[in-house]
Amino acid sequence: MPNSKSASVTMDAVYTAPGYLFRRMQQIAVALFIEECKAFDLTPVQYAALIAISTHPGIDATRLSAVIAFDRSTLGNVIERLEAKDFIDRKPSPEDKRVKLLYLTKAGAAILRDIMPSVEQAQARMLQPLKPADRKTLLALLTQLVDLNNEASRVPLRAEDALEHLGKSG
Repeated sequence: MPNSKSASVTMDAVYTAPGYLFRRMQQIAVALFIEECKAFDLTPVQYAALIAISTHPGIDATRLSAVIAFDRSTLGNVIERLEAKDFIDRKPSPEDKRVKLLYLTKAGAAILRDIMPSVEQAQARMLQPLKPADRKTLLALLTQLVDLNNEASRVPLRAEDALEHLGKSG
């Protein structure tokens, strides 16, 4: 026997639910990033990985995963794609040859420099429909929500722990 309470849920209830709205905004954010950055053939995760590698040369994949809050098993594919595009080099760690350290190549540094205006345009387009004060409020509330719910994530952000191990500040 179907639950009569769940059968009465309307699409309006779905469309106004926080989870649905966050998922839709994620779809929109990725679409805008891809549109603005299409000439560079980078995904948002590849971009984040390049920024983290640029900021923390010699980071390993496990720590990179923690710094960008991205699943370690899927990150391997991201690293392979960046290496195939000659944007990063993987070099064995002097302490443990099994561990590969990640470094930006000249091509990687160049693409980061060149893509920045497009990334900034994508970010601006995401918030453009809002009034400036509402943009600030939205970002403050989203930051608060993400911080307070970090532990609920499949991949919680662990940047400080990862960077502390590297002996570098964030």
